Amino acid sequence: QLQLVESGGGLVQAGGSLRLSCAASGRTLSALRTYHMGWFRQVPGKEREFVAAINRSGDSTNYADSVKGRFTFSRDVAKNTVDLQMNDLQSEDTAVYYCNAGPRVGVRGSYWGQGTQVTVSS
Repeated sequence: QLQLVESGGGLVQAGGSLRLSCAASGRTLSALRTYHMGWFRQVPGKEREFVAAINRSGDSTNYADSVKGRFTFSRDVAKNTVDLQMNDLQSEDTAVYYCNAGPRVGVRGSYWGQGTQVTVSS
């Protein structure tokens, strides 16, 4: 079993920045070398949507078009953490952000954190 715990959410003005972190723990000593990692977000009444992903080798990242150039996904294998640096935040970025880990991100049976709220005020 793998546990994911997000942190770093909060309230920020439009144009501001936040950094989300996700700590992985559990049976896998090096979760980041075992699983692909991803960030997703969800607003009430809408489906959860993909934000960004990093492969388990750490040499490839993928971003949703809506966040390209503003968000950066990074990882620290030694600490078993992944971060999402979010710059130039806009009101449409307001959502609950979820960390995800799995053989493919977002698939059935992959692991999810409890989520962290990001609110961007205009």
